[in-house]
Amino acid sequence: MTAVARAFVPGHVTGFFTVDRDDDPTKTGSRGAGVALSEGVTVTVRPAEERETVLNGESAEIEAVERVLDALEATVRVTGVTDLPVGSGFGVSGAMALGAALATNDVLDRRLSTYELATIAHGAEVQAGTGLGDVVAQLHGGVPIRLEPGSPQHNKMDAVPARSRVEFQTFGERSTSEVIGGDTEALTTAGEQALSRLVREPTLSTFVGASREFSREADLLSDRVYEVITEVAEADGEALMGMLGDTVVALGSGLTDAGYDPTVCRIDPTGATLLDPPSDRALPE
Repeated sequence: MTAVARAFVPGHVTGFFTVDRDDDPTKTGSRGAGVALSEGVTVTVRPAEERETVLNGESAEIEAVERVLDALEATVRVTGVTDLPVGSGFGVSGAMALGAALATNDVLDRRLSTYELATIAHGAEVQAGTGLGDVVAQLHGGVPIRLEPGSPQHNKMDAVPARSRVEFQTFGERSTSEVIGGDTEALTTAGEQALSRLVREPTLSTFVGASREFSREADLLSDRVYEVITEVAEADGEALMGMLGDTVVALGSGLTDAGYDPTVCRIDPTGATLLDPPSDRALPE
């Protein structure tokens, strides 16, 4: 057992997805594809007398994290730090759950494997209603393609073999639970079509095009996002709507070329990982 443990989990923007439910939350999930980002969440865990979750310096109630700690029978303090927008489709909830699982396992010496921990985090997020596939994608990094739903112990993965500069601009939030908790038949059909298209031609350009078509077919494209994507296209760039949020994601310098001042990062190549703990003075309280 160590005094403190840290994990980094990349942000994740979904381009398209399906909704696939099962009585077992670890088998519930989504098929689809997205991009793991070099911008992410750093999660620090240390033993404590009472449980507490803190995000960016403020006390936070994150159900998926609580469920992870329940599964690991852990009384710890979980501290998350991120520059990503919260509630705007960047997988912050999934990152907190997965980071908490990885770091708690290390700090309390639970001796579970990475896939076991990711399965716990995935099931926790499904039960919390905050995501269906972020945890799986964040575990792998890159441009993951989820061919089957469920946790890493149940699904089948592929990926687009590419790296790129990524830009994003957020214009608002959208409730994930409202979208995935309603009638998802049309959404799933659109997601299946997008997935088939990407599997036939697994390139970044195909991913962006399939994602744009999905957002239209699934009736998720907001007027503001449509306007920005159009402006990026007019500047000879490629952009898509990030699911689920009022967010535009562009490859290369698409948003900059269209006159915006976006956040810039890259595709994360490695996925979630434990970090060496810094000196005590550098640790978040």
